[in-house]
Amino acid sequence: MSSTRHAKPAARNSGRAATSMTTLNRIRPDLLLLLSLLLMILLHPLLDRTTLRRLLMEVLIFLPVVLATIRLAEIKRRLWPTVLLMAGAMAAAAVQHFWQSPVIITVKWAFLAAFFAVTVVGLFQFLRLAREVTEAHLYTAVSIYLLLGLVWFSVYCAVDTYYPGSISQGGSVLTQREDQLLYFSLITLSTIGYGDIVPVDPEVRMLAALEGLIGVLYIAITVAILVSAFRHQHDVPG
Repeated sequence: MSSTRHAKPAARNSGRAATSMTTLNRIRPDLLLLLSLLLMILLHPLLDRTTLRRLLMEVLIFLPVVLATIRLAEIKRRLWPTVLLMAGAMAAAAVQHFWQSPVIITVKWAFLAAFFAVTVVGLFQFLRLAREVTEAHLYTAVSIYLLLGLVWFSVYCAVDTYYPGSISQGGSVLTQREDQLLYFSLITLSTIGYGDIVPVDPEVRMLAALEGLIGVLYIAITVAILVSAFRHQHDVPG
């Protein structure tokens, strides 16, 4: 009887430890992806300076790319589109360091824009099918929002590289393009819009308006999904 009583707490503790490890393994890729996105956004202005810093910035940009691919593999989404787009972006980035051509740089940003867009779709599918709200779902929701900002950031970089002056600051061509366009994309997504950086071409204006609209709709739809999943989680018996 004594050995049985000791065995039951041990079994419970073992079960709790296994559950904790399973939960940790499930949320870790989402947490790493979110942290890499925040790190890239926060450090981007500091690294958009010298050649060495820009090389580090390239690595920092591709860190979320790799982690997003790993996350999509974990939730069993089709990987071949993201792998192809990631390979294309990396190849263009490598060529860019030897041949500073606007066409090559535009191609790199076009690949990255497509990659981030496909990643957003894959992660949103995971979020949409949620039947419970866990930390993994919350991390994913925030990561998708930041990835939406990177989609438009990449599009703006591609457009302004190929057509310089499409977006301006104080009527002048952008001098630190990537730094300024990342800032512009995030304030447009969040509909803050300070007005210091503005789209000039009509096509870019429509892109900026679409980004602001999608930013608002994403928050509304995501809140509805998470609230529905939370209710379902508590309505299901057991």
